[in-house]
Amino acid sequence: MKFVHVGINVVSLEKSIDFYQKVFGVKPVKVKTDYAKFLLETPGLNFTLNACDDVKGNQVNHFGFQVDGLDEVLSHKERLEKEGFFAREEMDTTCCYAVQDKFWITDPDGNEWEFFFTKSDSDFQKQNSSSCCVTPSENTTNSSC
Repeated sequence: MKFVHVGINVVSLEKSIDFYQKVFGVKPVKVKTDYAKFLLETPGLNFTLNACDDVKGNQVNHFGFQVDGLDEVLSHKERLEKEGFFAREEMDTTCCYAVQDKFWITDPDGNEWEFFFTKSDSDFQKQNSSSCCVTPSENTTNSSC
């Protein structure tokens, strides 16, 4: 397997290209009037933006990048804050049955992205929090990442 492919619908292709170009640190390899493609070697990701008239709701819980350590989390956070993003930080938090250091950013269509480092496993799942893998409106007793 060479690449994971993720395709998302976006309302403003221009705004989304700008957002993801900053997040990924590379320009798209293909741009059309209703489509853009980013091809990342590390991690192996084929990520496409598909323009549409309306994006209703969020069909995805969140996306994320698992990194090798806290230094890498902080490096990405600093880089993206310099690009003008607000990064919601969560350090030493228990989420998705793991203890993690992370931060979150949100794309122009409301999709959340986390950059995280898993420090250890946990038997605990953070409940009733929009900062974890579950949203406040979800039934958290059956939720998992």
